[in-house]
Amino acid sequence: MFDKFFGRGKKNPDQALQAVQPDIPFGRYSDNNKTVEKVRRWTDADNLFKQQSYFDSIAAFFDYLADDKAGNVILNQNNESGTFQLYQGSKIVRGEFDKESLKAEITLAKMPQASVPVMRRLLEMNFNLYYSRYALDNDRLCMRFDSDIRAANPNKLYYGLKELAIKADKLDDLLVQEFAALQTVDTEHIIGIPEAEKAVKYNFMLTWIGETLDYAASLDSDKFAGGIAYLLLALAFRIDFLICPDGKLLNELEKVVEIYYRKDEKNTVERNQGMIEGYRKLLGKTKEEVYPYLFRSKHTFAIVMPQHHQTVADAINAAAQNVIWYRDNSYPLIANNVMEYALTFSQYSYSLPKPLSDLVLLYMQINYRPYFEALGFTVPFYDAQSGQFDQELIIARINQITAAWQPKYPKLLFKVESLQFQNLVAFNSSFCTEITTLNFDAN
Repeated sequence: MFDKFFGRGKKNPDQALQAVQPDIPFGRYSDNNKTVEKVRRWTDADNLFKQQSYFDSIAAFFDYLADDKAGNVILNQNNESGTFQLYQGSKIVRGEFDKESLKAEITLAKMPQASVPVMRRLLEMNFNLYYSRYALDNDRLCMRFDSDIRAANPNKLYYGLKELAIKADKLDDLLVQEFAALQTVDTEHIIGIPEAEKAVKYNFMLTWIGETLDYAASLDSDKFAGGIAYLLLALAFRIDFLICPDGKLLNELEKVVEIYYRKDEKNTVERNQGMIEGYRKLLGKTKEEVYPYLFRSKHTFAIVMPQHHQTVADAINAAAQNVIWYRDNSYPLIANNVMEYALTFSQYSYSLPKPLSDLVLLYMQINYRPYFEALGFTVPFYDAQSGQFDQELIIARINQITAAWQPKYPKLLFKVESLQFQNLVAFNSSFCTEITTLNFDAN
């Protein structure tokens, strides 16, 4: 009892944050996470190219792309030539260069026998490519990119290799699923995750879907059309951020989101119904249908583009206006989902700076502690049963995030004194409000 009152049994925040936690990534990969040193390597690559030091420029460029912790880039070169590999999800970009040219290729699938429907589809998709192209090498279906070495400036390499990598990573699973003539190939590098982790992700995904659909069904579909839309969209972005589905499972989740944002004549009630039907299909999936699409992989490029922080701030401010009614009329679950939507929509739609992604993760750890505990995380930021926050721990984590990125963002300051801890709705609103004030200017 005395330990509880006087805090003798409690670790200080720094000790708690230093505890070893599971090495589990969350959210979509963002390449908007370069350190000051990495950013300088881009400048080096550009200057070296202008000096016609092409090999040195290429070396600096691949150093810029490299995430040293993830090991997503492998470069081998000598004075005359070189080879490289880039990892992007389920695919590997393999390339080579010499004094004349740079070439890169990805194997999409194996096609033992020629298929007219497959070739017709690839011919149609070729028109949407700017830098790369589809190719057939014997029974190997490929994507290729190449450039004269004297034209291989950092910008061309970046956008050419990015198109190649992202398109291939997205297409390989979809093509194999659509065409029986194709076979999956070149996926040995994918990192499997423990069965226990898959079980946690599968069970929580179904639980979240079931709870959301049940709650939405208890509301008037017309009067609460907007609130239901927030519930359904926040659910999609939560699954994307916390479960990290891939392949076919990710594609089905993206189709649910697309139903709402599609430009057609349907009203919100009809869009909500379409999303609900999509969720019911996901709810009916067995472990055997879900587990193959839960894995880890390395990435080099983000599939979405970075945006100015004002874009994120605008999304949060718009959501904040809609929170007021649900908060004041005793619908805290909807109010919390509205704020969650603003953050996770941004994480889903934009390539965010790493400190902002870390703050979004903290937000989710506070709101979904049971999920993180099931995965083995032990930092108790919030107790839903008592409604109590560990204020010191939350503030220490925020300060830890901002301090780590001060060299790149010297004006980054989160005003922790403005956080409100009366209840979860008040905290979530104040947390999001402070995110709108963050300054990610590099100078």
